[in-house]
Amino acid sequence: MKEIIIATKNPGKAREFKRVFNDQDFILKTLLDFPDFPEILENGTTFEENATLKAHAVMERFSLPTIADDSGLQVDALYGQPGIYSARYAGDHNDAANNAKLLSELGGVPREKRTARFVSTLVFANPKNEHDLIVEGEVKGLIADFPEGDDGFGYDPLFYIPELDKTMAQLSVDQKNQISHRGHAIEKLEKQWQDWINW
Repeated sequence: MKEIIIATKNPGKAREFKRVFNDQDFILKTLLDFPDFPEILENGTTFEENATLKAHAVMERFSLPTIADDSGLQVDALYGQPGIYSARYAGDHNDAANNAKLLSELGGVPREKRTARFVSTLVFANPKNEHDLIVEGEVKGLIADFPEGDDGFGYDPLFYIPELDKTMAQLSVDQKNQISHRGHAIEKLEKQWQDWINW
C-alpha cells in the first residue's frame, strides 16, 4: 500500500481530501499520525509559499509524497486581509476571536461592499518528482453581519454565498466540497495528480 501524507492536523481538511484517493490503494495519513512532528514556521508571503514550506518540511522528514494547503479569506474592504494571516488574525487558530475581529473591522461597511473570497493553494510534493504540482481554487461571497450555521470551521459561519442564500457553515459536507475554494482546488488536483506523480 502506498502512503500519502496530508500535512494538516485539521480532521475537517483531511476529510475533504479523502474522496480523491478513495478508490485507490493508498493509506492517507495526517500530521495527527505524527504527534512529535514539530510546528512548521509558515513565514512565506503568499499562500503558495506557505503551502510549499509545509509540503517540503513533511516530505523531507518522511520521504513520502505530501500534500499541503494554505488557504485563507481575502476581504476587499480590508484590502485583501486577513489573507495569509487568516488562521491567526486575532489569536492562533481561535475561530471565535478571528470571527469577532473580522466583524469588528467591518463595522459600518454595508452588505454590498462586504465582498470577499476564500482562496486555497495546494502543493503536492514528492521525493521522486522534480517539480511540485500546484493548484488553486477560490469561491466568492459576502461577509455576513453575524454568524449562521453550525457546520464547517474557521470563517465558514460568516461567509455568505448569495446564490445559495446560505453561509458555508449551513452547508452539508458534500455541498461544501462542491463549491468551496478547497473543493475547487481538490477537483483540479484530482484531474492532474495521476499524470504528474512519479512512483
